[in-house]
Amino acid sequence: MKTGRNKRILIFNVNWLGDVLFSTAAIRNIRRNFPESFIACVIPSRCYPILKGNPYLDEVIIFDEKDRHRGIMAKLDFIRLLKAKRFDTVFIFHRSFTRALICRLAGIPERVGYYTRKRAFLLTKNIIPPPKYSMHRIDYYLTLVERAGLKVEDRYTDFVFSAEDERFVRDFLGRQGVNNEDFLIVINPGGNWLPKRWPKEHWIELTERLIDETAARIVISGSHTDLSLAAYIKEKVGGRPIIACGVFNIKQFGALAKIADLLITADTGPLHIANSVGAKKIIAIFGPTSPEITGPYPVTNTIILKKDVACKIPCYATNCRDSRCMKAVTPEEVFREIEHIKMQCKK
Repeated sequence: MKTGRNKRILIFNVNWLGDVLFSTAAIRNIRRNFPESFIACVIPSRCYPILKGNPYLDEVIIFDEKDRHRGIMAKLDFIRLLKAKRFDTVFIFHRSFTRALICRLAGIPERVGYYTRKRAFLLTKNIIPPPKYSMHRIDYYLTLVERAGLKVEDRYTDFVFSAEDERFVRDFLGRQGVNNEDFLIVINPGGNWLPKRWPKEHWIELTERLIDETAARIVISGSHTDLSLAAYIKEKVGGRPIIACGVFNIKQFGALAKIADLLITADTGPLHIANSVGAKKIIAIFGPTSPEITGPYPVTNTIILKKDVACKIPCYATNCRDSRCMKAVTPEEVFREIEHIKMQCKK
């Protein structure tokens, strides 16, 4: 691929928070190959906060296939929008037929994406995809960039928050009586995929031990949908944790993760946001998903706890009623890791 000076480049991204975050390594490497070009990225509105403020993008364009762009007329309007922007090249990270068709109808001359039999004729550069589950998702997007003929220099993710986001978090913690000398632990018990959640009974047992045996201040994070779970945990442990579910947006959560001494979470979006902002320490509990594919990278600040329970991993059985892979990681094991972390902090 030619790396011309003033090209107009589009990146058609994927639909999931974690994967959009993983794709930021590819976005940064594309920018390095086209330092003087205009680069835009298409994402659904729910993923917008992940890329808001990204220094390697000139524009973020919203495409909500299941909402505002659901109908044919709305899609035609979106195609006209892209056509008016006169892009020269598009990197299609998503493997969908629809997105390839949209880019073809928008008249983008160079269309780069992973090969699938149904959409091969819509792409001008078909990249043979790597074997399924053979690499980390960061590398999945970087491989597309590299096989398109561009130079790839590194593989870390980007997530930015503002000074105002940090002030908002510190003001909230201050109102809750948290000061700079406190050892602050954030627990993130929720998640949009139930099989990846650590059992609420385990969260209760761990939180009770933290209250009884440490002087740590505990914040329960999450979205509005996690409020009932957070309230249940708080009630069971005597009401001492601070509930912050629904208090922070994604950017502000990034600031919270940066401030906290420790984050405990399963494999979910907040894990990767925390890792991207350089959280001091993370304990990540894995079950049905593979750290080699969707784990945090780099892992220098992260302890991954996972048990072999003789299941095929990764497992995407959303109807799993057993969740023995998550149950197998015990509160005792997590607590031992926390004690070790606290001892290191005292040195």
